[in-house]
Parts: sequence; C-alpha cells; structure tokens
Amino acid sequence: MREELKKLILERALKVADKPIFKLSSGKLSTYYIDLRTITLDPEGGYIIGNLIYEKIKDTEVSAIGGLTLGADPIAYATSLTAYLNKRYIKPFVVRKEPKKYGTGKQIEGNLSEGEKVFIVDDVITTGGSALKAARVAKENNLDVLGIIAIVDREEGGEENIRKEGFEFYPIFKISELLNSAKGQ
Repeated sequence: MREELKKLILERALKVADKPIFKLSSGKLSTYYIDLRTITLDPEGGYIIGNLIYEKIKDTEVSAIGGLTLGADPIAYATSLTAYLNKRYIKPFVVRKEPKKYGTGKQIEGNLSEGEKVFIVDDVITTGGSALKAARVAKENNLDVLGIIAIVDREEGGEENIRKEGFEFYPIFKISELLNSAKGQ
C-alpha cells in the first residue's frame, strides 16, 4: 500500500518547479509544494493512509489517535475506522489550535481519559511545529504520547525538533524519496 500512496502523492499532491515559486506557511519560497489534503480528503487516499498507519500502530498499546486540526483530522478518522474494521478500538481525537472560549473551554475534542496512550498524526512535517503543539497539549491533558506519525517529512528540521522534545517520529515518506521519484517519471 505504501507504493499506492506514493503513486497518488506523485500524481495529485506534489508540485515541483525549477525555481522557488511556492510560498509556504512559514513565508519561505520553495521549489516544491505538497498538498496532501487532495489525498487525505479522498476515499481511496483515506483508505490507504488508514491502513498504512494502522499497520504501524496495531501492535502498540495505543487507544487514540489525533492531532492539530485540520491536517490531522482525516488521518485520525481513517486510521480509527480501519482499526475498528480490524476489531480494534482506536478512538480519533482533535486538538484545537486554541481552547474553546465557551462551554467547557476544551482544547481536545474526543472521548479521552487521563493516561490514555495516543499517537499524534500530521500530514506534512516541516519544522514539526503543529505536531509538537498537539503533542504538548496532549501531555498537558495527561495523555501518554507514544510518538508522532507523518505522511511526509520535508526534511527541514522537523524530525530533529520532535526528537529533541523526547518524542519518537515515524514518517511514512521523506521528501527526498518523493522528489527522486518525481524526477524519474
């Protein structure tokens, strides 16, 4: 299934240019851009991603999976559904960028209890900022973070930042592999 996902990324999500024309959220310009929502918000893509991540975590004690909204949401839902279809109960959860300013004021939405073992997911890791924010919020809410899983690591310091904060990191792809494959097409 990894090769199927790679094919989808190369066909739909990865855009490459000869010069830096793609503006990133950091404000920096890049020679490539990867929009994984074209895959995570697609039935085929969700099915593949859910299965790949489920295979990665199924032998752990994980009870929930989630991350910072919006990038993590479809990944968490797909993985949770895949787990359920395999008779395993792994709940999805959502981490808001900021706590709600009304009601309970929660920053994490989902059916979670203190001490649960969770994985944080994200679509693309650049510096790791979004995933780390979600992991910190999870820890502040007394969840046990088993690691951070990303579909693509842009190899721009994210892995180092994640490991520096004491979290394990599990990317499905490194951008170098995808760019090499794109050049070979």
